[in-house]
Amino acid sequence: MIRIHASDDRFLIAQLSDLLKANGIPILVRNEFLQGAAGELPVNECWPELWVTDADMAGRARDLVEDYLDALEQPVRSWICRRCGESIEGQFGCCWRCGGPAPKSGDLDPESHVD
Repeated sequence: MIRIHASDDRFLIAQLSDLLKANGIPILVRNEFLQGAAGELPVNECWPELWVTDADMAGRARDLVEDYLDALEQPVRSWICRRCGESIEGQFGCCWRCGGPAPKSGDLDPESHVD
């Protein structure tokens, strides 16, 4: 087994666990409920950890985790609705005015987003 990631955020570990499982990578979460022992044990030793049980899949798992974490850090760009022309903040998946869908990331052109 190889440790892939540890975090004080157990919800992030759950998301990463689901991501890896969805990609066919067998995982194990350790220390999932150990945070209550912080103080008696060093805090970072109580963080939930994500482990890959198949060492041959560790590289792919690390790449998936890294891509996911990088995407979380990327700012979400505002966009302009193609139906009605309304300027929409990037975190929204549809236009508040007409219900038009947000463009997919590959569909963004210079006129379809707002900086």
